[in-house]
Amino acid sequence: MRRLLGFLVALVVAAGAAVLTWPSAFGLERTFPLAQIISFRAALAAVLVAATLLMLLFALLRPIRALALVLALILGIAGGVNVALLSGRGLGTEGFPAKTDTSLRVMTWNTAGSATSAETIAQFAVGMQADVVTLPETTIDTGAEVAELMRGMGQPMWAHHAEYGEYGITGWDATSTTVLIRPELGDYSVIQSSLDGSSNTSTVPSAVAMPVSGDGPIIVAAHAVAPREEYMPQWRSDLQWLADQCASDNVILAGDFNATLDHMTGMGVDGGTLGRCHDAASESGNGGVGTWPTDAPALLGAPIDHVMATPDWTVSGSVVMRSLDGSGSDHRPIVVQLERTGG
Repeated sequence: MRRLLGFLVALVVAAGAAVLTWPSAFGLERTFPLAQIISFRAALAAVLVAATLLMLLFALLRPIRALALVLALILGIAGGVNVALLSGRGLGTEGFPAKTDTSLRVMTWNTAGSATSAETIAQFAVGMQADVVTLPETTIDTGAEVAELMRGMGQPMWAHHAEYGEYGITGWDATSTTVLIRPELGDYSVIQSSLDGSSNTSTVPSAVAMPVSGDGPIIVAAHAVAPREEYMPQWRSDLQWLADQCASDNVILAGDFNATLDHMTGMGVDGGTLGRCHDAASESGNGGVGTWPTDAPALLGAPIDHVMATPDWTVSGSVVMRSLDGSGSDHRPIVVQLERTGG
């Protein structure tokens, strides 16, 4: 009887470890509550490693030695696989390439509305020589102020936005998403379906900015709703909508996806991460660095903010900025440098 019970315990632990480590094999990566748990894969790996060590301690007790060793093996393998996956995506790089005349730098930062000052945003964007800045949870008033400050620092930008409702009425910063674009990329306009919400993310807005002149990329300032239990269907539809934006050529998708690479499994097309778009951070050594929340160590956080691009662009570097954790926002900004593929 004891042997049968031990077998059942080992079987349950093995099944649980498999689901947590490789949820897409069971089609569970976008289901509640597993979607929430796997958002923090680094923390999960740490728990699995700690549990492995605990089982090894229990193995010192003769009556449960065999079971403890079996559980240690199961948990150790699961923990090792999680660490390997994170390492493959990148645990952070220090280097960032010098900007060239042909480089395009894209910055995204969920500013948590008024929690982050316009001055902080502008100084960081200018310091990073950003050509495109997407700002979920940022009103157009703040975006225009940032653009004015950047102009005063010698780097002018045009400000565009999409919003749901009126900020003055709702008081919720997430009802607005702003995007700043350097004039050298040409004239841009946010498409009507973004403005009226007829084709957009479900609950908080994204902004699709199309080039009116010049040969600049289509820029999608993304904001998917958070995967709270009551919003799971909307969250899944938001991710699919974002994937659909990458169906055409020359697209850059940047913002708060409220999703990690695990959640996007199976949503790529032609080798892409989400639709035809490739995730820049994971291709440049930063895909495992958490961008939320800032009150958790970066390597234990959830990498839910992304910059992605269609194959027209090649990633030459990225950085997840950790030095701004005290600036007010609960998200870390990401800056990515892109080069024209074959250009």
